[in-house]
Amino acid sequence: MTTLVTGATGNTGRHVVTELARRGEHVRALTRNPAAAGGRFSPGTEVMTGTHTAPRELADALEGVSRLHITVTAGLAEVGPELVRRAVDAGVRRITVVWGGWMGPVEQAVADSGVEWTRLEPQEFMSNTLTWIESIRTEGVVREPYDFPSALVHEADIGAVAAAALLDDGHAGRAYNLTGPESLTSRERLAILSRAIGRDVTFLPITHEQAVDRLIADGVSRPDAEYVVDWYATSSDDSRTVVDTVERVTGRPARTFAAWVAEHTDRFTTPSRTTTTR
Repeated sequence: MTTLVTGATGNTGRHVVTELARRGEHVRALTRNPAAAGGRFSPGTEVMTGTHTAPRELADALEGVSRLHITVTAGLAEVGPELVRRAVDAGVRRITVVWGGWMGPVEQAVADSGVEWTRLEPQEFMSNTLTWIESIRTEGVVREPYDFPSALVHEADIGAVAAAALLDDGHAGRAYNLTGPESLTSRERLAILSRAIGRDVTFLPITHEQAVDRLIADGVSRPDAEYVVDWYATSSDDSRTVVDTVERVTGRPARTFAAWVAEHTDRFTTPSRTTTTR
C-alpha cells in the first residue's frame, strides 16, 4: 500500500509524510523541490519531483497509489478536480484534503469523488507566527492590524490527523475542524515568545490598509492580500473556539503554542529563513 502526499515539503505536507512514515506506511512524497526533502524524511520515503497543480504529469506518481493527501494551495482550484479524477482513475480509494478555507472546487471534487474522503478544516496555523521573525529580530516589535483571540493549531497535529484519516477506518465523509488547546491573542502569543527568547517584544497596531499594502509589497496579489486581512478583521467563532478534534482522532492532546515556540525559538534570534503562511 502506498500513500502519495502532494506538497510534501510544504508547511503541513511534511508533517503528513513524517507521521505516515512513523506509522510504517510506504510514502511517496511529491515536491517541486526534492532538495528541500534532503535529510528531512525517513530513508524509506520515496521522493518524486512534481506538483499537484500539473495533474497531467502525475501518471508515474499515481501509479500503485491507494491513498492520497492534498493540501489546497494557490493555483489548485482550476486543476484540482482533474487531479481528483485522475487519482480515482489510477486506483486511489481514500483521500484527505486540507481545505483552503471554504468549499471550493477542489474540496467539492473530493466530496463527489465516490471514494472515502476526509476534509481537514484547520484554523490558523501556529507557523503564521514565523512572519514576525524579521521585525522581532531587528526591532523587537510586531505590527498587526488586529489583536484578536485565535485557536491556533500546530501543523504537526494537522499531519497526525491526516495520517489517522488515511490509515484508520471510521473517518470517511467527515469534516474535521482542527484547533489547538487554547485561544490566544497576538499579545498573549508575544508574551510566550518573549519569555522563550529572553527579550520583550512590543505589539504595535497598524491600519487595515497598511496590512494589505505590506502583503502586496511581499508579492501577494491584492485580492489575496485583502482576503487574508479581512479574515483577521472578521474572525469567526470557529477561529477562536477550542475544539478537541485532535485529541479525539489521535488519542493525545493537541500541542500548545508554547511547545511550538520551543521548537522554533532559534528562528527568532538567528538570521531568518523563508516562511510559509496561511
